[in-house]
Amino acid sequence: MKKLLKLAFAFMFFTGLSLTGYAQCDTWVDNPKQSDAENAHVIYRGIVKGKQPADLSKMDAENFSMAFDNWKTAYEIAPAADGQRPFHYMDGRKLYKAMLEKETDEAKKKEYTETILSLYDQQIQCFPKAAAALYGRKAFDMFYSPFYGYRQTTADAFAEAVEKAGDKTEYLVFEPYGQLVVYLYQNKKMEQLKAREIFLRLNEIADKSIEAGGQYKAYYESSKARMNSHFKPIEDEIFDCEYFKGKLLPEVEKNPEDLEVLKYAYNKLRIQGCDTSATFMMDLKGKYEAKASEVNAALEAEFLANNPGVAAKRAYDEGKFEEAISLYEEAISKAEEEGDKDKQAEYYFGIASIQYRKLENKRGAREFAKKAASLRDGWGRPYMLIGDMYAASSRTCGNDGYSRGLAVIAAIDKYSYAKSIDSDVAEEANRKIGLYRGSMPTKEDVFQRSLKVGTPVRVACWIGETVKVRHQ
Repeated sequence: MKKLLKLAFAFMFFTGLSLTGYAQCDTWVDNPKQSDAENAHVIYRGIVKGKQPADLSKMDAENFSMAFDNWKTAYEIAPAADGQRPFHYMDGRKLYKAMLEKETDEAKKKEYTETILSLYDQQIQCFPKAAAALYGRKAFDMFYSPFYGYRQTTADAFAEAVEKAGDKTEYLVFEPYGQLVVYLYQNKKMEQLKAREIFLRLNEIADKSIEAGGQYKAYYESSKARMNSHFKPIEDEIFDCEYFKGKLLPEVEKNPEDLEVLKYAYNKLRIQGCDTSATFMMDLKGKYEAKASEVNAALEAEFLANNPGVAAKRAYDEGKFEEAISLYEEAISKAEEEGDKDKQAEYYFGIASIQYRKLENKRGAREFAKKAASLRDGWGRPYMLIGDMYAASSRTCGNDGYSRGLAVIAAIDKYSYAKSIDSDVAEEANRKIGLYRGSMPTKEDVFQRSLKVGTPVRVACWIGETVKVRHQ
């Protein structure tokens, strides 16, 4: 099987396409061969979707050939697919990387590598919105290629990637770029100041991303740590604490109340290896932390004053439910002034949730839920809340199974209406309808009262709604 797969890869190499022979950004829209391109796209995507190059390289020859041949057809007709999706460039790189993993011939490996890089260039040209990240990924692939690796060309690619992406540079760039800088510096192919400049810039980007938080925070933290570990052997040569101390401390003396100056100076000196236990560093840290606390407190107070909805949520999280309702009312007034019905709806719903779930005021909760629903069309969540209240009340509404079953019908009606106007709650509504259906009145309960299915009846207790009789 391995031999067969290798032969298949070799065949595709010799019959492969010339990536420069087609208009790089052509789409299949209004193309005479649109149907052929779309069909080929669907076939090959069905094989490669969700797979990584390593997965594709393990695929049997027949399926791989089917994927590659159809990708080739789709790419040749429409490199940019429908103009909205860069799949042909992305998937092409996957396929060529898969072949690269299996290939042993150096000439072919070189050819595959150049094809992969070309597909990056084409995607950058045709889908410029994603270009910033692609420069970094291209440089990443170059670094781990034996044809580029620890060369100046790769360093230039990383430099371009950081220039294009700026503070949005992806975490995957840091470690290989750091390794490359250290190698070039140690082999006297990069000047001290240049190595220092790159180190500082990458740490600045990483720190901003870490401070911003988000789902990639941990990746930036670990990538930064690994990058800086590569710099350890040369950090004493390229960084000078005294140099930065002499440059930055005078700025601190001129601007002792400027938080950004204090923050920049302390962090920069710390990065340069200044002893944090030194008197000047401890003094600087104290000034920075005191000013930061002062500024943050003022900013937080201003933010909460201007965003009573956020303040209400915070009060709720702290268990201050009456205060949360009062703040939501302030938020509603502010949203009314701004003409923002969506926010009004959100805040009314917040009050409704508190009234029901925390204060056990079902009547009040229902009124606020209705107000919320009236302000946002097609929103099922308020009706789901009312349904929950009715379902919970079914245990106490009436002295018999029939009366309690009517409350269940009222709840099911709310769930049914909620899903009829809002597909986002459909799954939850269906689950709850299935859960409570068995608690509706029994057939015997209905007929013993000489009622017919569909007869309007009023639900007891606080619910007070009219429903149409149904049974299990």
